[in-house]
Amino acid sequence: MNQSGTPDNKRKQAVALKYQAGAMEAPKVVAKGKGFVAENMLKTAKEHDIPIQEDPSLVEVLGKLDLDQQIPSELYQVVAEVLAFVYRLDKGGAKR
Repeated sequence: MNQSGTPDNKRKQAVALKYQAGAMEAPKVVAKGKGFVAENMLKTAKEHDIPIQEDPSLVEVLGKLDLDQQIPSELYQVVAEVLAFVYRLDKGGAKR
């Protein structure tokens, strides 16, 4: 996930989530960064063909969570939509 095309007064942000299908746990924040770190996260994701979903508002909220913290229940719906997007990409139903 990333926030791109940000105004000059805002640095680029990125947050990576990990979700184990079938696990009884909510997705967790496994990486996050701003500026140069965010750019490197996005570059690495693209190099490894990892889907990127752009949602600046979601990145802003997720960026406030601690590393290894599960997402709060208030974000389940929106994160489920992101996971559905990734699932469609993996099944060839959408273009990256």
